[in-house]
Amino acid sequence: MTEPVEAVRDVELPGVPPTGPSYRQAAIGLAPGIGSARRAGRLPDVRLVVRGVTVGRDHLAAYDRVCGFGLADVLPPTYPHVLAFPLALRLMSAPEFPVPLVGLVHVANRITVHRPLDAAEPLDLSVHAVALRPHDRGRQFDVVCTASVGTEVVWQGVSTYLRRERPAPERARREPADRPETPAPTARWRVGTEVGRGYARVSGDHNPIHTSRLAARLFGFPRPIAHGMWSKARCLAALENRLPEAYVVNVVFRRPLPLPATVAFRATPAWSFGLHDPRSDQPHLLGTVTPIHG
Repeated sequence: MTEPVEAVRDVELPGVPPTGPSYRQAAIGLAPGIGSARRAGRLPDVRLVVRGVTVGRDHLAAYDRVCGFGLADVLPPTYPHVLAFPLALRLMSAPEFPVPLVGLVHVANRITVHRPLDAAEPLDLSVHAVALRPHDRGRQFDVVCTASVGTEVVWQGVSTYLRRERPAPERARREPADRPETPAPTARWRVGTEVGRGYARVSGDHNPIHTSRLAARLFGFPRPIAHGMWSKARCLAALENRLPEAYVVNVVFRRPLPLPATVAFRATPAWSFGLHDPRSDQPHLLGTVTPIHG
């Protein structure tokens, strides 16, 4: 099943854009009075498209190493997200985009793998944004990334972002007995600070909250935090020998993963998995894999 497409017009780019100009545009948008009027508007009705994107084998190998995947000719399920990320960045940093890029929180991600993707296959990539909607802490929207081979849609990713504009509402505290039981850890991983820098290099996501203690503190984190998509990729790398040929993998990012840290990875035969703090048992990430049959 693919994501429904709202009415959009295609804007074809000659190639995957560099990320530097998009980050500079996002920084300009932070200046007082810049972009304040357009942020109350609607999502742009454009879909950015780049055709014939090829996979660099050295880049793929570097990504595999950072995320824990084995070296193979089949693309990891999260790798097309990295290929499409510069398009998403260009879209969200545009002056007409109604939500400022800086300060967005990636709260959920859904990937649909329709079939295994060979690294030799050129991909047509498209990115558009949908469903700007209110949230009890601000506004949310989805960025839809699609990878096609010819006319065949082979992969799709939907990232949900939150713009925090209001304080968190008061919620009733749950007693410890109310917390559902979690299975014993499948593994424990030591996640070092090099993960933030390494994933930034291979993904193009150079948000300094992942690499700089000072920047992390400016946004309320005591130290740098891991990229959410690194966490998802690392979990799927631990499951890669079990994954079916076609499936949907959903994750929610519950709590930031500070760097460095030790995390407990848990997986069940019923296709659920998660990353937890081994001491408090609080989840950083919770996910499910749903096979697609037929």
